[in-house]
Amino acid sequence: MTATTVACPTSLPLHYDKRLMLFSGRANPALARAIGDRLGVDPGPVTLKTFSNDEVYCRFEESIRGADVFLVQPMCGNPATDLNANDALMELLVMIDAAVGASAHRVIAVTPWYGYSRQDKKSAPREPISARLVARMLESAGVDRVLTMDLHAGQLQGFFQVPVDHMTALMMLAQHVNDLPGLGDVVVVAPDAGRVKLNKQFADRIGADLAILDKERPQQQVAEIGHVIGDVRGKTAIIVDDIIDTAGTLRAAGEAVVGAGATRILAAATHAVFSGRCYENLAASPFEQIVVTDTIPLRPGAPATVTVVSCADLLADSIRRIFTDESVSAVFGGKNHAF
Repeated sequence: MTATTVACPTSLPLHYDKRLMLFSGRANPALARAIGDRLGVDPGPVTLKTFSNDEVYCRFEESIRGADVFLVQPMCGNPATDLNANDALMELLVMIDAAVGASAHRVIAVTPWYGYSRQDKKSAPREPISARLVARMLESAGVDRVLTMDLHAGQLQGFFQVPVDHMTALMMLAQHVNDLPGLGDVVVVAPDAGRVKLNKQFADRIGADLAILDKERPQQQVAEIGHVIGDVRGKTAIIVDDIIDTAGTLRAAGEAVVGAGATRILAAATHAVFSGRCYENLAASPFEQIVVTDTIPLRPGAPATVTVVSCADLLADSIRRIFTDESVSAVFGGKNHAF
């Protein structure tokens, strides 16, 4: 009697409808709503609160089992929701943990502003590398993927063991500036040598020349501007950076460029951290316009010179591509590594 061998299939076909679910933390709910509008999905119901002892609590109010869960939470404070940067980070961690525990298929942290990003190396003995610590915390909580924007240094992606999608607002900011009327002869000014590559790409996109500021940083959050390397005399100067924090450096840079003969001056940056005396510095600075994105919500009282352009379209397109397993870098033609 001859035995008959039955071949087993190498795959099991299943009819499975993937689900995309979007949730917002309290750091920037307006951005989450704008992303949801573009995706055609409302942010899901989630209870988020801070107890009287300052502990953060999270609970998803509907089943997320088997869904791709996107958590929109930049690691920034938000006065409107009484959240500080550390609360935002902790809230993101507990949201990730809750989603993992609720059997989400994938958990993706959409954190366009990556907190602690400037603490990416040891500048003095016995210092932490806090940006690396944040990456370890996200991974320990169970995140499957991270979507972020304009990291202070692109090498921060190397702190992660999970995929990181690094978006940039460079093209969006360049398009906004290019659409401004009557700019005349334009020169893009890099605020320091570390931002030359970023500013060179910005300059190429708007067809401008490039200049560089000679900057030294004697201590944290303090910068000294030496002189301008390049010709800015009689031109419209645009200073491009990734972050505006206290704006002390930006104000000094603007004054140095005006002192070198620039007739008009603008600034563009992705992340409007805007801490400390930032508004006073911006109001006293020579900039006629400061263009930023909405990765971080503005606190009340911003000067009239501040213009906000939304990154919701960019993030929504990236989320859609992650969900459908399409190329994310195709959004930028593979050129999203600006620096």
